[in-house]
Amino acid sequence: MPSSSAASSTTVATAMTDEAASSLPSREHYSGLIWLVSAAFFMQALDSTIVNTAVPAIASALNESPLNMRSALTSYVLTLAILIPASPWLCDRFGTRRVFGVAIGVFAIGSLLCGVSQTLPELVIARVLQGCGGAALMPVGRYVLARSIDKRDFVQVMSTVATFGLLGSVLGPLLGGALVEYTNWRLIFLLNVPVGIVGLWLNQREMPEYRLDTANRFDLFGFLLFAASSALLLTASEFASDETIRWGAMGALVLLAIAFGAAYVWHSRRTDHPVADLSLLRVRSVWVSLSGNLLTRLGVSGMFLLIVLFLQVGCGWSPLMAGLMMVPQALGSISAKWLVNRMLIRLGYRRLLFGNTLIVAVLLAMFALLGPHTPMMLTALLVFVYGGFMGMQYTVMNTLIYTDLDIKHASMASSMASTTQYLSMSFGIALATLLMQTLLHGQDSHAYVVAFRWTVIVLAVITAVASRVFAKLDKISPTARSVSSSA
Repeated sequence: MPSSSAASSTTVATAMTDEAASSLPSREHYSGLIWLVSAAFFMQALDSTIVNTAVPAIASALNESPLNMRSALTSYVLTLAILIPASPWLCDRFGTRRVFGVAIGVFAIGSLLCGVSQTLPELVIARVLQGCGGAALMPVGRYVLARSIDKRDFVQVMSTVATFGLLGSVLGPLLGGALVEYTNWRLIFLLNVPVGIVGLWLNQREMPEYRLDTANRFDLFGFLLFAASSALLLTASEFASDETIRWGAMGALVLLAIAFGAAYVWHSRRTDHPVADLSLLRVRSVWVSLSGNLLTRLGVSGMFLLIVLFLQVGCGWSPLMAGLMMVPQALGSISAKWLVNRMLIRLGYRRLLFGNTLIVAVLLAMFALLGPHTPMMLTALLVFVYGGFMGMQYTVMNTLIYTDLDIKHASMASSMASTTQYLSMSFGIALATLLMQTLLHGQDSHAYVVAFRWTVIVLAVITAVASRVFAKLDKISPTARSVSSSA
């Protein structure tokens, strides 16, 4: 749970200002705060999934091919990855109420600009602005709840908030498909504007103000190095998916990205408060968690978009039906959460992650068996089972990073995990569309089906490689407490 990376939780508590102490909600009065954070989680989860089913319609309206729309998806996720490490320092420096309010406002403005965009570049810029606001919503929300809610109620409250996030991921594809089919794709983004206005009103009423009297100096140089390296890599992947690949430009961008990344490694060892503390990678469970997360999400992050393109363009399904088919994945993920505790205690991290990752890889490969004439119920069943194993995968991976760390490092580890998650998601979407574009020979529906089948097979192989990373884990004996606290 991202909180202040500037100090341990004890230091933060003693440094809390009088204003923060007076604004701490009592047990009887934190329901408004829970609604506020839940609404933020719901809005971000909804926005992360609602766009997928609308990709073909948006592409048609903007005179682009569906695969070219990847930049509208990856730009949002990459912005989240780059800016999330800055949220703890922003809270310490400017206060949680101000940061959360600005985040809601920026997200709403970005949504408005998305809704009125006339070209793909305009949409990408607006999505970046959305990401600037969205990057602070979840980490600040978690941080404030941890500071405000009694420990005896915290797990129950976080479960309630997480349910709203899952509800957003369930409704997103379905709502996106319905809006595209019966209204206009622009409403997908414009709906966030009234929600944002209500959020700003709730923020002024319910959000407590936490900040430090003296915040540590922000690692601006390290932040810029990290951001430059990430952005250059994604730009290189965009070049790689052009019809005529510009090898010289792409190679130059990759080399620059490596240079900026190496410069950050050098810099982080020479600063007291780096934006990402790479010394934590000396802990086996940390580097296995981060690298396994990276490889796994590289293989699976593009599946949402690929399935939607396959069903709509390859199989001729309507946007509403394609969106409806995404619901079983979210339901499967929710269902799997009831089994995680039991499975982890029985098998341990190494055996569960090794085996579950291989099963996910097999399920990915099984999507290659689908076609235009596959019965709808059979497709829904495969999506449901895939969602169940992916839900277990995400929950266990998100817990692993904390198993061997002292509590004072939890904030930094969480920030690094969130950054890795969103970076790998952006690169996963880019990789999936790059493979699809490379394997696509023609623009007819049959060509899309063939390209989809070969793409998921390649992604399955990449996911299977991640199982070898998890095999390097030591035998860790998880407790029920460590599992239930996972995000």
